[in-house]
Amino acid sequence: MALHTEVRRIALDLLLPPHCAACDERVATAGQLCAACFAATSFIGEPCCQRCGVAFAVAELGPTCQACETNPPLYRQARGGLTYDAQGRRLILPFKHADKPELARVLAPHMARAGADLLRRADVLVPVPLHRRRLFQRRYNQAVLLATELGRISGVPVLRDALLRTKATASLGDSTAAEREQEVAGAFMVRPGLEPSLTGRQVLLIDDVMTSGATANACTATLLQAGAAAVDALVAARVPLPRAWAGSGEE
Repeated sequence: MALHTEVRRIALDLLLPPHCAACDERVATAGQLCAACFAATSFIGEPCCQRCGVAFAVAELGPTCQACETNPPLYRQARGGLTYDAQGRRLILPFKHADKPELARVLAPHMARAGADLLRRADVLVPVPLHRRRLFQRRYNQAVLLATELGRISGVPVLRDALLRTKATASLGDSTAAEREQEVAGAFMVRPGLEPSLTGRQVLLIDDVMTSGATANACTATLLQAGAAAVDALVAARVPLPRAWAGSGEE
């Protein structure tokens, strides 16, 4: 069976050569980044804020950013796979808006690397939900796809529909932190009957982009109220600086 699958893959690659996930350059395996795009991608590691995961330019800024010092988030820790800059948008925006769900397989391994500690202590993965109106338009929830891939990589179970978005929130791209917080306030609830699946559990919240953290905070508040022991957050991309929010694409 394995040999048959490999033969099929090779035949398919000969007919339709795989291309870089971010450009048209040919690569050896589908889902890879070419050397140039890999070099141009800013993967988040140390130094970064130990609370929200925003990347620092120099180590001396740590351990937490000014935003977390001033207004500590409700979630315990957050991490992002890559920086949401021009190169990051070449992966995230097609994933969200250009009907390319296959990019979840490209992004999830980088999330798993950045959030290895969070995955190790997680009991369950919970994706940030879309409102049913936006889900109908897009046909898939990108956070669910990422959570599914992360579950496959880590073995942590996924509660795909643990959270519901009860309010059709506006796009948060050009909003201030206060406006973001107000927009998502009361926008989430735990699906009735699933509270026992969250009670006493270490929850890892999954999303595509984190900007101010307003969405993660709102989801965390809902999960904690439902009985979760603690909530961390893991995202595909993190906006570089807390105030660099315009056009972030966060919903």
